[in-house]
Amino acid sequence: MIGDERTFINLVNEHQGLIHKVCNMYESDREGRNDLFQEIVLQLWRSFPSFRGESKITTWMYRIALNTAISGYRKKTRKVKTEDLNEVHLNISEPYGNEETEEHLQQLRTAIRQLSDIERAMVMMALEEIPYEEIAETIGITQNNVRVRMNRIREKLRKQMTAWRWKSTI
Repeated sequence: MIGDERTFINLVNEHQGLIHKVCNMYESDREGRNDLFQEIVLQLWRSFPSFRGESKITTWMYRIALNTAISGYRKKTRKVKTEDLNEVHLNISEPYGNEETEEHLQQLRTAIRQLSDIERAMVMMALEEIPYEEIAETIGITQNNVRVRMNRIREKLRKQMTAWRWKSTI
């Protein structure tokens, strides 16, 4: 058991960026991301003994992380929504570059958050340049279905971003 524990800790340390990316995609405030991170690690630990090595470790981790983010946090929709004070009320943002670039990034993040849970997962993995084959295996759909859905998602995001640009010129 001690060897398994060390292996698991090393695995989480090595791939914690993957878990953080899922948390950032599904939670907008720091506290929510921290809670989701802990929940994902707990679910990974519970599932670790049953990992058979039939897929890549990152595919398995994405599957657990996404399932936890999607199913475990649907309960939150029943809770009162809160807003991060820094992002909303004080309009303080992280320094990414000029204001226009930051505004476009914020609009893109907002547009991505309006996608369905599965669509958000697909976008996150595509942004990580994960091959469609691995996305298909992680999500549980065919590779062709991934291609079709990604094209539809790109079009949704393109329309949303175009609508925001059009509104800002009025």
